[in-house]
Amino acid sequence: MAPRLRHPWQSMSARLLLLTVVFVMLAEVLIFAPSVGRYWQGWLAERLAAGHLAVLSLAATPDMMISPELEAELLSHVGAYAVSVKTNDHGKLMLMLQEMPDSVADAIDLEASSGLDMIGYAVGDLFDEENAVIRVAGRSPQAPASVVEIVIDDQPLKEHLRAFALRILLLSLVISIFTASLVYLALHLLLVRPMRRVTESMLAFQNDPEQAEIYRPRGRRGDEIGLAEHALAEMQQALRDSLRQRARLVALGSAVSKINHDLRNILTTARLVSDSMAESADPRVRKATPTLVRAIDRAVDLCERTLTFARGGQLRLHPQELSLAELLEEVAAGIPAVFNGSVAWQARVPAGLRICVDREQLFRALANLVQNAVEAGAATITLVAGLEPDRRLWWLTLADDGPGLPAKAQASLFQPFSGSARSGGTGLGLAIAREIVEAHRGRILLVSTGPEGTVFRIEMPERRTGRPQRGPTDRQPQGQPQEQPQNAAKG
Repeated sequence: MAPRLRHPWQSMSARLLLLTVVFVMLAEVLIFAPSVGRYWQGWLAERLAAGHLAVLSLAATPDMMISPELEAELLSHVGAYAVSVKTNDHGKLMLMLQEMPDSVADAIDLEASSGLDMIGYAVGDLFDEENAVIRVAGRSPQAPASVVEIVIDDQPLKEHLRAFALRILLLSLVISIFTASLVYLALHLLLVRPMRRVTESMLAFQNDPEQAEIYRPRGRRGDEIGLAEHALAEMQQALRDSLRQRARLVALGSAVSKINHDLRNILTTARLVSDSMAESADPRVRKATPTLVRAIDRAVDLCERTLTFARGGQLRLHPQELSLAELLEEVAAGIPAVFNGSVAWQARVPAGLRICVDREQLFRALANLVQNAVEAGAATITLVAGLEPDRRLWWLTLADDGPGLPAKAQASLFQPFSGSARSGGTGLGLAIAREIVEAHRGRILLVSTGPEGTVFRIEMPERRTGRPQRGPTDRQPQGQPQEQPQNAAKG
């Protein structure tokens, strides 16, 4: 079952909104606790200030005495059972109801209470439903030199504190939703919606890569999302081109399979004629006959191997020990432009260098490289070979003096139908050459290219039936040859 986008409430957008609300609420909680602590301290400070003001009425009387009715009214305004003020001028003044509580549940000194203490008292009062009598002491806000003590019920404090907490909670909720909505909207426009479009395009392309629409980036974003959008569009286009190339290869394999039988019959007839030529009285004809026979055999083998390549089959190698110099002579004889002398051929191979490879396959790879160089307009082709015992490999460089590879060909080198350097070319030559070299567990690479020419290098391990040795006439140092090529074959 193909993957699909989830329900909107299970999507990244909904999760982002929920997480934003949660995180903003957490931030509001960090603000809420100090706020209720300050409110708790401020409410008690107001009661101390009111108590100080009530006691000052005693100082206005000649004998420091007031009626019990006035004393009760003053304490009622303060909301306290008793108030005492200690000053430097009048000593200690006190207002007290005749009916005092039997006991005091707690004594609080605002001067000695830290911020954490205030938060602890405030949070405790929020969840405590029972009324308690408390004694509160502290300096008067209007006269810091005066110390005020009051005895009060804490129920009014709890009610005011809960009302304040509810207001803060509602305000925090509104702020968090508003902030979360803004953050969500910004992230949705900048991140979620583009990623949803990218995801939908990827899923659609996965279901039907040949018919799905190629992703088209909106705008010219230079951030990570913009880079991802452009990379997705390029990847989809490259994948579609690859699928089309594969379809062409399938069509090529089908065509080769259809003509393979007829072509074999034609080549069989040519082989019979070549066998007759081998008995010719003309020595020149007899001398050319083996080359013709080998060419016909390679043509038959080429049909089979091209069909295998088109089908994506594994190359089956039949390695044998052979002389690299002799193989290069066969390659030169199989290229008409080299054979007739219109293209200069130079091959420098250490005497006695023998390798273990599939003769026909390596012949085909080298012939493709040489033929590409000829078709590119090279006038001279130079091949230099050598051994590197320390790395247990042998190498071969193929250089030409052609115009070099264009940038487009370099970008898609060794890719069929893409890496051709000439108009109308298929690029199969280099693709097949790389497949053959890699089947031998070697590698082929472009060393250099430019107006002075192009250089390819082939490296293969020393896999062979018997360890090849340099001949006794070989006096070149190990590693690179004495004279390095300056140019190379085109792809």
